[in-house]
Amino acid sequence: TGMTYVFDEPSTGLHPRDVARLTALLLRLRDQGNTVLVVEHDPDVIAVADHVVDMGPGAGTDGGRVVHQGTVEGLRAAGTPTGRGLRRTPDFKAVVREPAGQLPLTDVTLHNLRNVSVTVPAGVLTAVTGVAGSGKSTLAAEAFPARYPDTVVIGQGPIGASARSTPATYLGVMDPLRRLFARTHGVAPGLFSFNSAGACGTCGGRGEIRTDLAFMDPVTRTCETCRGRCFHDDVLALTVRGRSIADVLDMTAGEAREFVADDPVMRGPLTALADVGLGYLTLGRPVSSLSGGERQRLQLATHLHDAGGTYVLDEPTTGLHMTDVDGLLALLDRLVDAGNTVLVIEHDMAVVRHADWVIDLGPEGGRRGGEVLFSGRPRDLAAHPGSPTGERLRRR
Repeated sequence: TGMTYVFDEPSTGLHPRDVARLTALLLRLRDQGNTVLVVEHDPDVIAVADHVVDMGPGAGTDGGRVVHQGTVEGLRAAGTPTGRGLRRTPDFKAVVREPAGQLPLTDVTLHNLRNVSVTVPAGVLTAVTGVAGSGKSTLAAEAFPARYPDTVVIGQGPIGASARSTPATYLGVMDPLRRLFARTHGVAPGLFSFNSAGACGTCGGRGEIRTDLAFMDPVTRTCETCRGRCFHDDVLALTVRGRSIADVLDMTAGEAREFVADDPVMRGPLTALADVGLGYLTLGRPVSSLSGGERQRLQLATHLHDAGGTYVLDEPTTGLHMTDVDGLLALLDRLVDAGNTVLVIEHDMAVVRHADWVIDLGPEGGRRGGEVLFSGRPRDLAAHPGSPTGERLRRR
């Protein structure tokens, strides 16, 4: 008792049934005389709070302000994005797509799956659901790609070829940006690389000095020579339209898109980054500092113009605000409408309701799971008596 606990999105990866158990535990902590702070997007967790602090109104440079604080009822009536999200009552999609074919899986035995057979419809949006540990990822992210090896799995693990990867390098924007600066000044493109000739000599282009302490966490401080800008002063003096290479890397994707508006090679990837809801990211931000959901959407940005492929996304709503889920659904629809097959492993009921097809696993996690409880339309799953997901869909 008498402790202060801070939980950062504890509902991540939890089925709505398990979120109810989580909120009961949080309330028990409070009732024992503790102070409990929870960073959350899940409306079921927000609903049990005694006091809510809502940040916004947007993300990145568009956020950072307290836009509402008070009771949950007050927030629900507020005009903030969170307030609008809490007032929504999502329903099933009126018209679902018809499959363009079938992608069968037969006699899958892997982890807790035992002789599981199921057919994935092609050319539609399929949600793979079930309580935590029921076998969703095993089925969709392991067994399915093993049977159909051309499948692209977009997870939340580390991405980028090196520790210095940034959105600019990952999207292929950095090379044409270097060439733009080099062409303007008649110098070699390598001069505008923080991994090469233009790097600050003190920090090696990292922008910071890291001191390792044997039995403690390392100490990191901003490089005093380049002031965290990664390049030496001679490079920073070379500008395009009044901006140095470091200035451009400090721009958000939206700002940079305006800067390179006449260059379609760079404008296309930056537009895709904004389309996946990451327009607030700066081009030079280390990819290693992104959240799992941000890394996943960064990967998704490179596939927005693909057609005829098969994609598996592992919980793409992780870290997303309720209103941002709408943007994600629009992106998934865009992929499917371009002729792709998309599977999403999800707990978010807004995504499940929006899907064309649902494969529901359970009934529990671990050894008590691994069975296909249902395969069909989301509206029909709501009527299924033995499915925790169906029970949650019946609630509005």
